[in-house]
Amino acid sequence: MEAKQVVPGVWQLPITFVNAFLLDTGDGLALIDTGIAGAAPRILEAMRGIGRQPGDLRHILVTHCHADHAGSLADMKRLTGAPATMHPIDAAMTRRGQAMRPLTQAPGLINALVCRFLVGSAPTTVEPAEVEHEAGDGATLPGGIRAIHVPGHCAGQLAFLWPERGGVLFAADAAANAFGLSLSPMYEDIGEGRRSLAKLSALDFEVACFGHGKPILSGASARFARKWPPAR
Repeated sequence: MEAKQVVPGVWQLPITFVNAFLLDTGDGLALIDTGIAGAAPRILEAMRGIGRQPGDLRHILVTHCHADHAGSLADMKRLTGAPATMHPIDAAMTRRGQAMRPLTQAPGLINALVCRFLVGSAPTTVEPAEVEHEAGDGATLPGGIRAIHVPGHCAGQLAFLWPERGGVLFAADAAANAFGLSLSPMYEDIGEGRRSLAKLSALDFEVACFGHGKPILSGASARFARKWPPAR
């Protein structure tokens, strides 16, 4: 797997149907999400492709507990020794190996088709993994990364905002950009998910990266605000 530079210091790692990201914090690398089970060797290959080694990974930031985002967390911890950070709600699930709470489909034909394909095939468990650090809304993480609690798709979901390069938002599955900027196909609570998107729309960021789909490379916060106006 080849790492694709999004902006200087940020690389997208396309792992089958989901993205992970590497971020150069200035003090080693941070990995945002770990992809599906079995993805660890491909992530290490991508790190070597940008001239880095497993020991250069200092932090693993996991956006939420679903198996396509936390599936290789245990492997990555074993292979790199890097500590993990999650929101307390989903950290508790990941420690137990639980990967899923009930989800319902978001509106739209494309979402209906995606859900028809995914429902029943998504793993409900992951290999249990220790999560050393818990981060709530507004927490400042290494490299000046800001954690933002964005429930809806998943109760313990975090987005991450890196203040460099005009602001780079790692939106996780709060939204998707596979067929244009849109809601994710499934939510635990879609009303909560819309409120989280309005919260993100109030922030300033030039670039947005997604768990599913392509990054938006310019004017990203303005596009969010047009689609999901910030709360007044």
